[in-house]
Amino acid sequence: MSDILFKQESFSIVGAAMQVHATLGCGFSEKVYQEALEIEFTKRGIPFEREKRLQIGYKDTILKTDYYVDFLCYGSIVVELKALSEILGEHKAQVINYLKAGNFKLGYLFNFGQLSLHYERLFPPFSPKNSTRQ
Repeated sequence: MSDILFKQESFSIVGAAMQVHATLGCGFSEKVYQEALEIEFTKRGIPFEREKRLQIGYKDTILKTDYYVDFLCYGSIVVELKALSEILGEHKAQVINYLKAGNFKLGYLFNFGQLSLHYERLFPPFSPKNSTRQ
């Protein structure tokens, strides 16, 4: 029995991102990859919401400032895209904040800005799992 969280869903999401990178390569803007991934998710039957709004709570108040995650797949998996030469800690923190804001258990950070697709599987800080990188 496997302990991988959302194993089949993860396989589908990563496969779609790999297809987009294999087709487009690197060098385009994040918005190009976002649009292409939306097409690939649709073709593969992956349920998603694009630019999903997340409200942030502070104590008993909802803040006026919102986060917008690139994709929320299967109603519970955060997918954030970048097209950069390298991923920094602040990019990982962005995904972790999305996870905390929406009380989600799994996030993916994809970087289309290099010759091969790089991605990280990220978990909220209260999760017993650690991030894994590909």
